[in-house]
Amino acid sequence: MVENNYDILEIVEGSTEKEIRNGFRRLALQFHSDRGGDNEQFIKIKQAYEDLKIGKKYPETDIEKLRKSRVYSGDSEEDIRRKNRILGQELSKEMQTAQEWAAALNRSNSTASRLFGSKTLGEIELERKANGALSIKGNFMAGELSYDGPIIMQGNVSSPSWTEEFRTKIHLTRGDFKFVNPIENKYKIENGAKIIVDNGNAVIGNIFGRKYKVQDPEGRVGIYLNQENRTQILAPRGKIIAENAVNTVYLEADTIIALNLEDDVKIRGREILLYGSKVTYDVIIELKKDGIIKFFESFSVQGISNDVKIRLENGKEIRLFDIKTKKIKDLADEFVPNKSNYHKDDTMVGKGFTITYQMLENLNKKSGKSRWKIGF
Repeated sequence: MVENNYDILEIVEGSTEKEIRNGFRRLALQFHSDRGGDNEQFIKIKQAYEDLKIGKKYPETDIEKLRKSRVYSGDSEEDIRRKNRILGQELSKEMQTAQEWAAALNRSNSTASRLFGSKTLGEIELERKANGALSIKGNFMAGELSYDGPIIMQGNVSSPSWTEEFRTKIHLTRGDFKFVNPIENKYKIENGAKIIVDNGNAVIGNIFGRKYKVQDPEGRVGIYLNQENRTQILAPRGKIIAENAVNTVYLEADTIIALNLEDDVKIRGREILLYGSKVTYDVIIELKKDGIIKFFESFSVQGISNDVKIRLENGKEIRLFDIKTKKIKDLADEFVPNKSNYHKDDTMVGKGFTITYQMLENLNKKSGKSRWKIGF
């Protein structure tokens, strides 16, 4: 049975204002810290008295306190973790219910829509369409959702960074995961969320991870550890089409199409197509057997960091510097159809360039002709 505010003040329900006040004074004298009492109990008694003055019978639950504040960060780390844990726990329960609801509609091939969450936690609307697609409108912030079909997303996807227990994970066993106009709407996936598309494509916007410092768990003063929340997008049999991947991100697909890769980004694929002009020093590109990497931007490859690493399935690792310094004057006759785009002392410049797995595999081999291929 839930304890109400009358019980806390040890008075009967329906007591008068005077009886409520007298009950509070009696217990306050008993539990006040100045008199050696229990301070936590005193705070509880005082809150019960304040509640009853405005006619509130029951004390606020943690969720109600969260709703009242609408702010999920407090003055202390402990307060932040407590509030956000409540948020994650409640959202995870809602997503479990949402998953069961969507699965039932799939089994019966029915259509319906329903709101999950609350104004406090954040509301999202799920709708099962006639074609089997699941539409999600709103920000997905915590918990797991698995669906046997395509998902159409209108909102951001985030994840609580303070616990593994309630991390965001969206798993499609078939079909595509797509944002609606992700670039125009500036939708993003961030903070360690994970999207898995078993047999389809992921069409998304910006992708952000998170890396921050936490105090040493052993309590050593001035010592901090890096906490990593790597955002992951996995479409092993399909394509990932994204804008920018920034700050602790992992992408894996058969084909990856992206703009820029910045700050600790790892990608793995057979076909890597990069349309931007920025790839930073701490990027690692893992190229699958017989794969290719294409840079499309009309810029000098000197704009890409020398320290970008390309790894092959056979374990070989090449710095982009080793490729960028290759002269093409001896390769043009054999590999470049339009030699007018190149000059004898050029490194790789012009309207983009292509790197193949075979080229990298044979890089620095002394025997035979070079197998480099410049251009498309």
